[in-house]
Amino acid sequence: MITEKGLWNRLRLRLLFTGPTLFAFLAVMIIPFLYGIYLTFTNWDGISTTSSLVGFDNYLSVFKDTVFWKSFLLTLKYVFISVALINAVAFLLAYVLTAGLKGQSIFRAGFFIPNLVGGIVLGFVWQFIFSNVLVYLGKELSIPLFSTSWLADPNKAFWTMIIVTVWQYAGYMMVIYVAGLMNVPKDILEAASIDGASLWTKMRKMILPLMVPSFIVCIFLSLQRCFMVYDLNLSLTKGGPFKSTEMVSMHVYEKAFLSRDYGVGQAEAFVLFLLVATITIAQVYFSKKLEVEA
Repeated sequence: MITEKGLWNRLRLRLLFTGPTLFAFLAVMIIPFLYGIYLTFTNWDGISTTSSLVGFDNYLSVFKDTVFWKSFLLTLKYVFISVALINAVAFLLAYVLTAGLKGQSIFRAGFFIPNLVGGIVLGFVWQFIFSNVLVYLGKELSIPLFSTSWLADPNKAFWTMIIVTVWQYAGYMMVIYVAGLMNVPKDILEAASIDGASLWTKMRKMILPLMVPSFIVCIFLSLQRCFMVYDLNLSLTKGGPFKSTEMVSMHVYEKAFLSRDYGVGQAEAFVLFLLVATITIAQVYFSKKLEVEA
């Protein structure tokens, strides 16, 4: 039987190891999050030392802000296409690079490298490519598609965001899919081959069901990163032309810090958090139902 002194010593020992981490988590995550929720009920402009409570007026302003919802719908479109392409490309790369290709480790490292570069840098690099390199090649080779900068076209600028996003994150998701494919039992695949199962049958009936945990993780991560995109949006398109590529995170930033309407901006950020959390939790919940045991 553990005595009161023993319990106290055990508690002190746990606090010794978990205390600093717990304090950092509270100071950096929980307290700012709660304070941010408090600010959604004030009219603080982000600068003044005083503010007053306004109740739910900021949340009413969020639902009346048509620009916010327009940018949110645009973000939904961007997320849906980007997530689908990221995971399709990542899975294809992982499948090819686990098939015994010569030098596949080098290719894995090469495809992973873009994920190590920050979104700001990537945005400026691809801005130069779309505005200068491709335009030069388009004019020299008489290719109408690239004769003008995609960043100057409201329709094409949206697709530049998707192209760069897929290029950046596909390599990271590929690593997760590689780990998942390497854990697929080889004896099951060999037995299926002996029974005459085709490549497509093995993929549909065996590999894909066993890869569901990897799909859950990759879709969750790509959803989170695409919904919160800001740095790439800022450096590549700046939300233009004519706000045709202004994602919801950029709109929230401009509302809070450029328009000096911090209360409404914080309310929009909290509403966005709830929407994204709902979507990601639903994705994980329904995806878990598809898991199978090896």
